[in-house]
Amino acid sequence: MRVLMFGWEFPPHITGGLGTACFGLVKGLGKHGVDVIFVVPKAYGDEAEEGFRLVNASDMVLDFTKTIYQEHWNRIKFMEIGSNLVPYVGPEEFEKMVQEDSLKLSEETQSVFSERYQFSGKYGHKLMEEVSRYAIVASVIAEQTTYDVIHAHDWLTYAAGIAAKKVSGKPLVVHVHATEFDRSGENINQTVYELERQGMEEADLVITVSNLTRQIVIERYGIDSEKVITVHNAVEPTDRPELNEVTKHVHEKVVTFLGRVTFQKGPDYFIEAANKVLKKDPNVRFVMAGSGDLLNKMIRRAAQLHIGTKFHFTGFLNGPEVDTMFAMSDVYVMPSVSEPFGISPLEAMRSNVPVVISKQSGVSEVLKHALKVDFWDIDALADAIYGLLHYEGLKKMFIKYGKDEVDNLKWDSAAGKVLEVYQRAQTL
Repeated sequence: MRVLMFGWEFPPHITGGLGTACFGLVKGLGKHGVDVIFVVPKAYGDEAEEGFRLVNASDMVLDFTKTIYQEHWNRIKFMEIGSNLVPYVGPEEFEKMVQEDSLKLSEETQSVFSERYQFSGKYGHKLMEEVSRYAIVASVIAEQTTYDVIHAHDWLTYAAGIAAKKVSGKPLVVHVHATEFDRSGENINQTVYELERQGMEEADLVITVSNLTRQIVIERYGIDSEKVITVHNAVEPTDRPELNEVTKHVHEKVVTFLGRVTFQKGPDYFIEAANKVLKKDPNVRFVMAGSGDLLNKMIRRAAQLHIGTKFHFTGFLNGPEVDTMFAMSDVYVMPSVSEPFGISPLEAMRSNVPVVISKQSGVSEVLKHALKVDFWDIDALADAIYGLLHYEGLKKMFIKYGKDEVDNLKWDSAAGKVLEVYQRAQTL
């Protein structure tokens, strides 16, 4: 089987869990004999192509004399939005929105599209314009490529998936890694919501990363439950023995939060729980690793609580840096308000770090050896952290059985379930 797959990012150039999940899934599908053609807006040349082909959308040349492209372009609605809008890990704010009924083909756009359009590959102020242009490029790729199924990851690529389906008539599977309700709570961006809903409606089948997300798709987007299938994420094994030799440089125990510092991830609950733990035991260091619109607010809050000397704000960490951070951690905390899945706890457990996660996360559906609390229950969160720091037997049990549990959550298995979805889509 050959799959035409659309993504927005791919390791090592990622902003969160979406790219990581795509990489794991593609490798897993390869082990099931699935030939994947993975399209990204911008390839950098250092991506690891292991058993699949990576296509750079910025290399494609468009011929706008073809009616199909003109019709699609004339239907485009686009807006300019803040650079903090990212998939899976969520938008924090919308700085500027401009929506037009249609954008007619002009000489300028003709000249741009008659040659290669260089995508930024980022999440900047012209994101929606790039999403629309990506869909047109998808039409070209779909017309020139042989494949059996189309697979589109998250709302940024749904328009591309729909365009490919219209050109080829092949079945479309969309993969929901997060919804607008996860990213923005009830204050959703209507345009993004409509793009998500259209993608799900046009798809033959919808994959969600958790049952939590599946319910949102059914209840909030009105999608038929029969076409929505849950396939939980997994984690890549690590083989970096040098991490055993990482030096902490501090004598205190280290508690880590890692992720976008946004509403969705619950960083404020982490700060408040840290304050309670430090009142019981001042010999603890807390790390907030990541960036986002709430970062400055979190720094100010730590200062207000007079715990700034016990807090480290690292900014965004890349793959190797994440592994190093876990190697220095004694406890990992994910207090997400709404987490479609959450790969980072699996990465922590893989590194022999016990975890505390919110019950409002998809990953809580598959993990048994993790302490689970309601994100809003700061007292329970603080107690869980304190318990793992001070009760050695509890910590050892969660490390031992947690590592065994995560080692069995393989992408090979998840990919096998996705393959079954492809096969079902072909019969519809």
